[in-house]
Amino acid sequence: MALWDKLKGELIDIIQWLDDTNDTLVFRFPRYNNEIKYNAKLVVREGQTAVFINEGQVADIFLPGTYTLTTQNLPILATLKGWKYGFESPFKADVYFCSTRQFTNLKWGTPGPCTMRDPEFGVVRVTAFGLYAIRIKDPALFIREVAGTDGNFTTEEIQDNLKGKIGLRIKEVMPELKLPVIDLESKVYTLGEMLKERIAPAFEGLGINLTEIQVQDVGLPEEVERAIDKAGAMKAIGNLQAYTQYETAGSINDAANNPGGLAAAGVGIGMGFGMGGQMAGAMGGTFATQAQPTAPPAGGGAPGAVPPPLPPQTQVYLALNGQQAGPFDMTGLQQMVRSGQVTRDTLAWKQGMADWAAAGTVAELISLFEAVPPPLPK
Repeated sequence: MALWDKLKGELIDIIQWLDDTNDTLVFRFPRYNNEIKYNAKLVVREGQTAVFINEGQVADIFLPGTYTLTTQNLPILATLKGWKYGFESPFKADVYFCSTRQFTNLKWGTPGPCTMRDPEFGVVRVTAFGLYAIRIKDPALFIREVAGTDGNFTTEEIQDNLKGKIGLRIKEVMPELKLPVIDLESKVYTLGEMLKERIAPAFEGLGINLTEIQVQDVGLPEEVERAIDKAGAMKAIGNLQAYTQYETAGSINDAANNPGGLAAAGVGIGMGFGMGGQMAGAMGGTFATQAQPTAPPAGGGAPGAVPPPLPPQTQVYLALNGQQAGPFDMTGLQQMVRSGQVTRDTLAWKQGMADWAAAGTVAELISLFEAVPPPLPK
């Protein structure tokens, strides 16, 4: 009798799973060579389900609660075992605990770019990524189809498969929206809902409930992003000459901070101003010609006569940070005066001058400083 009591003490009498992880989907209770004794306690906590497996078959499933294992609580297992002694003897069965809580912040992404037709940019390649959440819906089905006999099945073992399903489906969903690529980011919620609707049946076939899909970002090709940036900049600027002046002023500032490259930068800046002025002048002349009716030439001149070319603009060199820069035309100089890069005391020189002189004393430049207040007295 003492021997039987000793053997009974080695039998398993409490079956429970204290989950200290955040990624375990299925955990097999470590029975080893021990047996579960009659009247053992089964503790199933909230967010868990216990599945009894006997010889490869699902015998019984227990929801959250505390159970005393008897023939009343294990009718199917009792039938499979066919005990003749009223379930008084110990028995062996594999017990799998399934976590039924939500597993969130699982990542997905398109395995490659999705090719779409855009009304503005033509054929473009788009990517997307985000997060999704799952929970085990049918523990028996999940064990049969996915976990099998794995005694410690984690999200890492199935995540590649699940995110692959999402990534492939979104490559079908995005073109179906028929939206311009620049509007996709504003429709990420709609994308997520459509994606969830498409993929949920495939997940349920594995015993999993897809509870949420988030589309966090839609990636556009670099060339499309640059085109969007340029289009927005040109729309905001509106005036080509003002845009050229703005860009040139920025280049002057960069060159002033780099004296070694100032002279070379000055040549390019002068050319930029000249080209901007020529383009603006040409466009303005074209519009003026189209807007005004052609008047007959005075004195009976031949029709189609054009006015003589405008006199050349004054070109001025400047001394910036001890380096010669320029030449600059009046338009560029006016912009530099307004930005404070050129003051009355800045040394200037133009053709016909014997030596450098303060810009505020050069006759052609005096008018540029009329709208700029003089420096405060010291």
